[in-house]
Amino acid sequence: MTTTTWLTRGLVSVAAVAAAVTVLVPDLLSGTAVMNGSARGTAWVVLLVAVPLLGLSLPGVTRGSRRALALATGAVAYLTYNAVMFAFATPFNPAFLLYVAMLSLSVWSLLGLVAHVRGLDVDATQVAPRWTGVYVLVVVALNTAAWLGVVVPATYADEPTAFLDGTGLTTNPVFVQDLAVWLPAMAWLGLALVRLRPDVVVLAAAGLTFWVVEAIGVAVDQWAGHLADPSSTVVSQAAVPGFAALAVVGTVPLLVVLRRVPAGLAPSGGARR
Repeated sequence: MTTTTWLTRGLVSVAAVAAAVTVLVPDLLSGTAVMNGSARGTAWVVLLVAVPLLGLSLPGVTRGSRRALALATGAVAYLTYNAVMFAFATPFNPAFLLYVAMLSLSVWSLLGLVAHVRGLDVDATQVAPRWTGVYVLVVVALNTAAWLGVVVPATYADEPTAFLDGTGLTTNPVFVQDLAVWLPAMAWLGLALVRLRPDVVVLAAAGLTFWVVEAIGVAVDQWAGHLADPSSTVVSQAAVPGFAALAVVGTVPLLVVLRRVPAGLAPSGGARR
């Protein structure tokens, strides 16, 4: 996993710099006040949560810890998600190439980590409780319903882009990547957990890690966006405690699944079932 290890190490550095620049450089962001505040909130979570989580997990991965591998993969998934947001939901600015580099390193690191996980030997006794899969499927269903509740009415509205008013965006990258990539992936993992498949336990732990960090991120970006423009309806201060609670609740299935992850790391290219 040498190439993937170097890619993830590079990602730690690039993501930290990109987030620090986004937070600290005055007048870097030229979007609406609320979106600038939201982007800075996300950058703080990248800098203080996701990057440290990835950096602290990598030594464990090299020592042979599957649990560290799950945490690292979840952190990279979060960075991939938000690299898309920096690259496509932030007006072009001098940090653009940093955002692109963060996105490139995130995508290729994630592909390498997932390929490595799928190549591990499977311990048939290591299965997670079915209720963890039910939890994943419920969250996927609620999230999908929430997004379609906006997208479907807008599709047939006289002004289909009205829901984007105040954002400065021409479309919503959250809807695109959630509906096209992340929610289907988590639905697959949820179904596999319900079916007691041992080969998805590491990836399920990674997915739940991603969700917990993302819940923290949404709580912070909603708070920061509201702070930047209290009059905006794009964000909601009322959503902050809800997403903070979701992060706490999501930690429970994450810890349960992590405990079912075998302690050792099998050589790459092991059996897959």
